[in-house]
Amino acid sequence: MSATVTCASEPVMGPDGGGVHDVSQQKWDAWQVYFETTAQLTARIEERLKVHGCTLMDYQVLLLLNNAPDHRMRMGELAHRMVFSPSRLSYQIGVLDKRGWVERRRVECDGRGWEAVLTGDGLRAFRELRPAHARDVQELFFSALQGDDAARLADLMRRVSGLLG
Repeated sequence: MSATVTCASEPVMGPDGGGVHDVSQQKWDAWQVYFETTAQLTARIEERLKVHGCTLMDYQVLLLLNNAPDHRMRMGELAHRMVFSPSRLSYQIGVLDKRGWVERRRVECDGRGWEAVLTGDGLRAFRELRPAHARDVQELFFSALQGDDAARLADLMRRVSGLLG
């Protein structure tokens, strides 16, 4: 059971209702800024990709497949990396398949599993999208980083990822 929060400035109760411990207002403020800024950044990147006829999830699939060996990845691994349910990934791959950017195929080595494969058209689309996306990320994210911010942020996100499993 997760912790119950009654108010950002009040103590947080442990799962058993006891073991009260204080979480500083500074930590709650950091969480709120993170949560709101991540939502704003995601929405802005999504908006800019749509100008090019692509969603952020389309781009993420293309990016992962572009970086995968032989431009292919098992559906289970892709779903895990995208944090998608299998049915959500099947839908997303279907959308990209209709555009001719990705194909869903049986895994050649075992014939049991399925994999997503980036097509030649998908690779071209990714290469056309990448420069505009890189400019957007530079403008909206990288330009705010100073000094060792990138290393510290990456370290923090790895720790959070470790807590999430």
